Amino acid sequence: MSYLHHSRSALYSFVFTLPLFFIYEAGILFLSNDDIIIIRNGADFLLKNILESFGIFGLYSLGIVFFIGFLVSYIIYFRNNNNKDVRAEYLFIMMTESIFWSMLLYFLLSKFMLVLMNPIGKTIIQQVTLAIGAGIYEEFLFRVILISGLSFFIGFIFLWDDILVKTSALILSAGIFSAFHFFGDYGDFFSIELFLIRFIAGIILGLLYYFRGFGITATSHSIYDLIVLIQLTTRF
Repeated sequence: MSYLHHSRSALYSFVFTLPLFFIYEAGILFLSNDDIIIIRNGADFLLKNILESFGIFGLYSLGIVFFIGFLVSYIIYFRNNNNKDVRAEYLFIMMTESIFWSMLLYFLLSKFMLVLMNPIGKTIIQQVTLAIGAGIYEEFLFRVILISGLSFFIGFIFLWDDILVKTSALILSAGIFSAFHFFGDYGDFFSIELFLIRFIAGIILGLLYYFRGFGITATSHSIYDLIVLIQLTTRF
């Protein structure tokens, strides 16, 4: 019970996803300006545009805000919990658990001959960077921000009970998550089959976020994308 409780907390999500966060931002740092336009994933780009609408500009503004947000969560956790030690064995179990969920997601979607990501980078480094970034920023946008925001507004407007509010937010966020993949220059051509399958993937990731927290969900998403990347790049 202790592992299940602590592993979904803001502290462990912060520590667990930091390596992915730095790998993605480091990958962006070493790309040329032309490559950056191609490689920054859609959720990253959308969040950056939202920040710019509030007057926060800069190529790495999103990464800085993202880092500050998790740092605040880290401090809040320390203030509200007596046990301030990060247990290394918990992080190892979280990685094992993330691999399990990513394999399960891959198994379920492969039955429909569908992947959540299509590698668009010109080099393998770009594609790996994109795969890692998708796990972080798509989950941060569609699970952390969108589900939280929808839950607040649905609960405020309709005054439903907590379970109904969370269920409604989960379904709506999954629909938006699926539709998101059809927009932009690199979006897929729309079909109801693709929409429904990605909608199901959004439901699965949303449930994983509810029960296991952001860290495991984001890492599972990134590992899933890396599995797809390996399969596509080694196919003859």
